[in-house]
Amino acid sequence: MATEAVPSQPSAKPKTEKELEKERKKAEKLAKFMEKQKKQGAKADKSVAKAQKEKPIKKEDVVVEYEEKTPIGEKKILPDLEHPALKSYNPKIVEARWYEWWEKEGFFKPDFTADGKIKPEGVFTIPAPPPNITGALHIGHALTVSLQDALIRWERMRGKTVLYLPGFDHAGISTQSVVEKMLWKKHKITRHDLGREEFIRRVWEWKDEYYVRIKNQSKRLGASYDWTREAFTMDANLSAAVRKTFISLFEEGIIYRDNRLVNWCVAMNTTLSNLEVDSKELPGRTFLTVPGYDKPVEFGVITSFAYQVDGSDEKLIVATTRPETMFGDTAVAVHPDDPRYKHLHGKFVVHPFLDRKFPIITDSEAVDMEFGTGAVKITPAHDANDYATGKRHDLEFINIFNDDGTLNENCGTWAGMKRFDARVAVIEKLKTEGLFIESKENEMTVPVCQKSGDIIEPIMKPQWWARQRAMADAVVKALTDGEMVLLPKGFDAEFFNWMEGIQDWCISRQLWWGHRAPAYFVRIDGENQDPVEQKWWVAANDEDEAQKKAEEKFPGKTFTLEWDEDVLDTWFSSGLWPFSTLGWPNESSKDLKDFYPMSMLETGWDIMFFWVARMAMLGIKLTGSVPFKEIYLHSLVRDAQGRKMSKSLGNVIDPLDVTTGLPLQQLHDKLREGNLDPKEIAKAEAGQKLSFPNGIPECGTDAMRFALCAYSTGMRDINLDILRVEGYRKFCNKIYQATKFALLRLGPEYTPPADIVVTGKESLVEKWILHKFTTAAKDISDSLEKRDFFNATNAVYGFWLYDLCDVYIENSKSLILEGTLEEQSSAKNTLYTCLDGALRLIHPFMPFLTEELWQRLPRREGDTTPTITKAAFPTYRIDLIDDSAVEMYDTVFAIVKSARSLLTQYGITKGAPIYVQVPSQELKIAVEAQTTSIASLIKSFQSMTVLVSPEESFPEGTGLSVVSKDISVGVLLKGIIDVDAELKKTTDKLLKAEKGKSLLEKMMLNKDYETKANPEAKKANNERLDTLSAEIDGLKAMIEDFEKLRA
Repeated sequence: MATEAVPSQPSAKPKTEKELEKERKKAEKLAKFMEKQKKQGAKADKSVAKAQKEKPIKKEDVVVEYEEKTPIGEKKILPDLEHPALKSYNPKIVEARWYEWWEKEGFFKPDFTADGKIKPEGVFTIPAPPPNITGALHIGHALTVSLQDALIRWERMRGKTVLYLPGFDHAGISTQSVVEKMLWKKHKITRHDLGREEFIRRVWEWKDEYYVRIKNQSKRLGASYDWTREAFTMDANLSAAVRKTFISLFEEGIIYRDNRLVNWCVAMNTTLSNLEVDSKELPGRTFLTVPGYDKPVEFGVITSFAYQVDGSDEKLIVATTRPETMFGDTAVAVHPDDPRYKHLHGKFVVHPFLDRKFPIITDSEAVDMEFGTGAVKITPAHDANDYATGKRHDLEFINIFNDDGTLNENCGTWAGMKRFDARVAVIEKLKTEGLFIESKENEMTVPVCQKSGDIIEPIMKPQWWARQRAMADAVVKALTDGEMVLLPKGFDAEFFNWMEGIQDWCISRQLWWGHRAPAYFVRIDGENQDPVEQKWWVAANDEDEAQKKAEEKFPGKTFTLEWDEDVLDTWFSSGLWPFSTLGWPNESSKDLKDFYPMSMLETGWDIMFFWVARMAMLGIKLTGSVPFKEIYLHSLVRDAQGRKMSKSLGNVIDPLDVTTGLPLQQLHDKLREGNLDPKEIAKAEAGQKLSFPNGIPECGTDAMRFALCAYSTGMRDINLDILRVEGYRKFCNKIYQATKFALLRLGPEYTPPADIVVTGKESLVEKWILHKFTTAAKDISDSLEKRDFFNATNAVYGFWLYDLCDVYIENSKSLILEGTLEEQSSAKNTLYTCLDGALRLIHPFMPFLTEELWQRLPRREGDTTPTITKAAFPTYRIDLIDDSAVEMYDTVFAIVKSARSLLTQYGITKGAPIYVQVPSQELKIAVEAQTTSIASLIKSFQSMTVLVSPEESFPEGTGLSVVSKDISVGVLLKGIIDVDAELKKTTDKLLKAEKGKSLLEKMMLNKDYETKANPEAKKANNERLDTLSAEIDGLKAMIEDFEKLRA
């Protein structure tokens, strides 16, 4: 709707479309200006209030504490809404006691038919991604719970058999790392000081402590998990599933043992998969902090040095970014067609620091003769490309590193030196020997451990590996055939691309915490055995079983069994999550039969390959079925500045801090509870000041859940602004106050009818709101079906705020208080239907507030539903659809908004005569019939006259607003406002604005402006110039209108 305030002419001719469009544009400018003026006025009012002396606190402003009287686990004793502490929405009071009652009553357990079968409405299951027991949940976990629980609660209200399965992950590397840091920080001891058994006991103690903390957080977030089915990846059954999987894949040849190049993390002393390694791009010389080194280490430099050709004065120049690896060089490669080196084919070079020499080989794959010198040093045991070259030429593989990152005995007198110290020392020694050529900056990529930040070292290690090619093909086929769906669709290409290029998976880890590999080396007396060879191994559930298998495999041999020290990758056990949690490998498990495959897997896109792909592969391989029918990947949560959340940045958010609020100093204090060193704490505190300058306000769980769902728009990451979450707390208060008011209007004696029945006698606004209600129900369900959380929250927000609160509840006052008995009854029934329905519609997003309010509503006859969690979700009803009523009431409401706009524009608060001009007598009668409705929505309403054009015109001195081509609204200004005073005030503002614009333009035209002003200043000045121009246009339009009023 465009508005324009212009005085009418007594005999104005009907306006053309062109004239109307011109008026609309003019009105838009004026509306923007008036909005700005309004904001400036509000700002000024605040400044005045601040300057005034503080008033003494009134008695009613004192915060009143509320004591919760309900015993834990019992149904909440609803407090009196007249209690001073319940004057407005208080999340702490509202959220109290509901979860414990829900859990005790078993409302989150799946409902079956009387004979124990899945209900006819269907089944819906989600396995919750098990959080790591490394600490506490963060805001990303809150997003996961918010999205999943919205779907779970919605499907439960639709009558399905619903299972939301919770659990926890032992998180091998992460948990061992934090426990080791804790032991060192508190006791200055290492795991080796304790020994394996004692260290594992300490980790279980950690698990028991943080498991309780995480579980309580989950409950505070309202996650409607069936806790009776709670799982932990190291529970007896899940551990049995891990052993079963390893043994069957080992015996099938899918799991095998090999001495191959792995990603070695020195800091954590374990191998890592490629997915656990980040690639850090360096533009050139860069100093990085590396664990175990006091000073930053230089990277992004390439060093050239020479090898002496054996038996010759000639030298062969090579280049490397890792000079320390020269101790593992076993060849220098040249291109077979390079004429510079043809005379050196088959010759050798001499190692300058060790008593050995190695060959010059030819290889067209490893060498680009146009790059550098055309000669390449080959270190097969410490470089992925060189590994392949070494295999092709059957070169020697020499490991030069100990597990702690020091040089080993293969490096001669250099043994014991730390790898990056050796880098510096090697360059100095090359210079001394006259073999150093140069060092220069070099753009490069450095592999970094995601957990420790250490620089990954490629090392040869005997490990357990899993072949993935065939399993990956099965997953691609399942997706292509539609057995599984991946959403949002934009992830398809990336997922398929990764699956097509999949490599074998290194599944063993050199840790103590985790599932120990059920593999036993059979050491046979008198045999010369290589532990790398799989033929000497058996896989078994325990030593007794291993003994029997070894006896069968090596009959008549004398042997001893050695249980492998390594544990399995955490993702190996969590890859079994959708079916191990349901009882697999027990094929007769009722849960497995009822709930597998699960309906959907919902998780963050960042673990699409870590977890989702592996569950899909192992699920199809081990059960013969896809583990879930749908995969939905949500966005990552970043801070308001778009930065990834990190403890060192101080922007990691505990969701409970959002629900309860936390001052800035307490945020600082929490940093000292973890393992951050003092330097990181200082950096994190600065980050907290940036992200939360005033601390985190108390928002409540419902507001946070709703905000996170509303933020979810698809593949884009979420830049979380706490102020937006706080804004949804105000929305919660709107719902709270609206319900309190509605209960007051319904009265204590009100009893709703047994069902929603359209009598045909409903008022226009009732027909309109019932139509809006049922279309909102459809829109929300349709959106949730499509996993469109943004539109689902938008639909329910719009219905509550703009339809129910702003229109119907306001409108119903006059109907209930002043209508006939029949009108009162109908208005109350409609109010009840929409209030009850609106609470159900928003329950999946706001479980606590809706339960608190819904429990206060009277029930329809025969309705014994104990909780809103089990109440039926509203469905689309064709009998509530009334397009003609909606069209008519939309016209009425457009008239209301135009009248409000005019009254606000001219600062009229005490009322003025309103005129509405319509094109027909029929519409005049219809609008006049809604006079009471219109009056209830305009606070300063005085009177309304409906005119029919072109016969009847607006009185002289009327400000007009164009509603549509055929309808206009006018407010009589003459005699209501002081035209001369308003004209003078507006003229003064115009002069001031024009002066400001002139000075700004003069400054921007200065000859040095373009060169000396920084980009930020230029941008700000351009925006200021645009604002002043719009302000001047608006003021001129107002002056023109006032002049006409004086005529």
